[in-house]
Amino acid sequence: MIFKQLFEPESSTYTYLLSCPDTGKTALIDPVLETVDRDLEVLQHMGLSLDYAIETHIHADHITGGKMLREKAGCQLAGPALDELPCRDVGIREGEPFRVGNLVVNPLFTPGHTDTHHAYLLDHVGLKMLFSGDALLIEACGRTDFQSGDPHTLYRSIHDKFFTLPDETLVYPGHDYEERQITTIGQEKMRNPRLGKDKPEEEFVKIMNEMDLPYPKKIDWALPGNEGCGICPDNLPEDKKHLCDPEAQG
Repeated sequence: MIFKQLFEPESSTYTYLLSCPDTGKTALIDPVLETVDRDLEVLQHMGLSLDYAIETHIHADHITGGKMLREKAGCQLAGPALDELPCRDVGIREGEPFRVGNLVVNPLFTPGHTDTHHAYLLDHVGLKMLFSGDALLIEACGRTDFQSGDPHTLYRSIHDKFFTLPDETLVYPGHDYEERQITTIGQEKMRNPRLGKDKPEEEFVKIMNEMDLPYPKKIDWALPGNEGCGICPDNLPEDKKHLCDPEAQG
């Protein structure tokens, strides 16, 4: 497998490149609009063409690069079928493996951060790699105080879908805000301050409900943008509008 972890610093978002060396089929998980040109340059440098842009959920902290990547690279857009977005080409469902060439990506329905959130599990030569989206982060987890979030649901998703995986499972999160890149299931079961050491559900819910986090600064334009697979809404800030022009991007 060809694999690369890419970072967008403004929203602290990780984008993941997966490519099948046998077929050349290639996917990006959670691309960001600001880094579309960067991602295309990486693909070109690696001699790859893009087949899929895959979303874990409808993001509230950045606009996806999916639509722009489809316009520039001709890829298909994929994401949770439960989102019911007509702009997507492929609906992803738990129990229906998604193939990137010979790579088999298994979707895991993991609501709680949002009600349609999916993570993606890949078994690479016996080593499991979990792309956890915003459900499980490094010594943290996604917010549950907006966009259909629910702490009880997130707790069950993490315990039932993630913490049942082998401890050595590598976890690649959707974000990190402290310059960390990777964790494992075993580490999160021990060290995660919100979830680790068999923390009871009610204690987790209390932690999440008392976090008192600020209102997401991009949500009012990121959500409508992502509901259109990466369109630029009318209320997009002036300093972002150049990103909507395929000729001027970058």
